[in-house]
Formats: sequence, structure tokens, C-alpha cells
Amino acid sequence: MSAVPRSQKPAGRFRRMLDRLSSTQEELHADELQQAAEAEGCTRISDCGDRQIVKVTGTLRTVTLRPRAGVPALEAELFDGSAALDVVWLGRRSIVGIEPGRKLIASGRISMSHGRRVLFNPKYELRPLGQE
Repeated sequence: MSAVPRSQKPAGRFRRMLDRLSSTQEELHADELQQAAEAEGCTRISDCGDRQIVKVTGTLRTVTLRPRAGVPALEAELFDGSAALDVVWLGRRSIVGIEPGRKLIASGRISMSHGRRVLFNPKYELRPLGQE
């Protein structure tokens, strides 16, 4: 991705057309996710700091069952176009609707684990499937 976020680039019609033509599908998808996060009033994941209470939104990229200290834990990677965040539900083997590709709004306290942002047992809201 380019060093300057698309939302901070000049907004002329010709400039926007050139940006769309020269951008990859991945960059366009990331830009759409960032705009959706801004519209929901959520914090960008890249702006989240350790021990901060946040509300974030994005798309689940992966969902895995990974035990932590002998306790089942459902882990999902949430991506909002700016960065990724691990969402972990302790004591859960599965949650209906938590699947790759699903949009989700999650809130809770961020912690850092091995250099990655993690949100344990968040309050969450699944977005309807028709709103992609």
C-alpha cells in the first residue's frame, strides 16, 4: 500500500479516478473497510493502544480453535483495512455466525500479546450478511 492513506490524498475527480485505476483489489478493499469503520464511529485498529477501551469493526479473515492454558479458545483475526487484531473468546469452541468473511463490530479493552493487539471476550455485534 502507499505511504499516505487514500483518505488523506487530494480528492479531485481525476485524482480519484487515477487512484482507482492504479490500485490493487486488496488496496480498494482495505479502503472500503476503513470508510465503513469511520461511518460506524469506530476506532481504526492501527490507532489502538495497549489497555485502551475501543470499539472496532472489520472483516474476520481467519477463525481457529486454539487452546490457551488447557482451556478452549476461539480465535479470529479482525481486519479493518489499517491493521489486524486478534479477537479471542475464552472457553468457547464455536460461536454461531463467527466465520471468515463475516463483518463484525467488537468492543472491549485491547491488550498486547507477543507484539499483536488482542481483544479478549469482547462485546460484539455481527453485521447482517446482505450489507457487504
